[in-house]
Amino acid sequence: MKIIHEAGYSPEECRQYAAVVFSNTIQSIVAIVRAMASLKVLFANPACAEDARRLLALVEAQEEGVLSPELAAVVQRLWADPGVQACFGRSREYQLNDSAAYYLNDVARISRADYVPTQQDVLRTRVKTTGIVETHFIFKSLHFKMFDVGGQRSERKKWIHCFEGVTAIIFCVALSAYDLVLAEDEEMNRMHESMKLFDSICNNKWFTDTSIILFLNKKDLFKEKIKNNPITTCFPEYTGGNSFHETSSYIQAQFENLNRRSDSKEVYTHLTCATDTQNVQFVFDAVTDVIIKNNLKDCGLV
Repeated sequence: MKIIHEAGYSPEECRQYAAVVFSNTIQSIVAIVRAMASLKVLFANPACAEDARRLLALVEAQEEGVLSPELAAVVQRLWADPGVQACFGRSREYQLNDSAAYYLNDVARISRADYVPTQQDVLRTRVKTTGIVETHFIFKSLHFKMFDVGGQRSERKKWIHCFEGVTAIIFCVALSAYDLVLAEDEEMNRMHESMKLFDSICNNKWFTDTSIILFLNKKDLFKEKIKNNPITTCFPEYTGGNSFHETSSYIQAQFENLNRRSDSKEVYTHLTCATDTQNVQFVFDAVTDVIIKNNLKDCGLV
């Protein structure tokens, strides 16, 4: 929203994100290397075992959010190892940022002394939302106040009571999380957890008159993932084909069927890719039309 409606991030704001980019990059390679031990994946190049030890030692000794030339060189050598790539291919078996490959493929660029994060670099950073982050912008002559809230279990009690009277709720689900578990509960599938939360919000008495807009996000990652991992991992009862259209439509139906007021309340669903600003701009334009229409209806003007 900031890139689309607020002219993006200023050069100074982008510079401030460099430490987050470095931190995300380092966290990703460390997560992969540590997973290799638990998954019993070996380095193809035996010398990389020493690089892995050096990586952990450097990370321990350095200030967080710093990517020194020595550390960058170690990261590049490790990422190039076929064994590391094999472990990366099994990332559904451990916790790994979605942007891991994006950053690790570009370590040479982001480790340059004159590096300034691009808008896309900033967009792909992973910073845990704690509390409520508010953004204001004007679109179609309307003043929007958008509240970003933490989805983690520990964050929900901070915001669930705050939104009585809001015009619309945009509920984001990562389509690509159908075969992943929660970081805070490795027994709970992420998609099932999202469905439970959506059920509680969609049918909450405080949101009887609130427009519910469902974003099935990360469709690009989902499209790639279903080629190798069927959605029966999450939905064992599914008997359809493995195409993007069939699988995404099935997941969409699972969420929409949770709406117990479907006779009087519609759920507006969109498939999105948050890192594709053109896609998000198109979708948000449609969402705004829905909000305007529903507001006019509530005022008796439609």
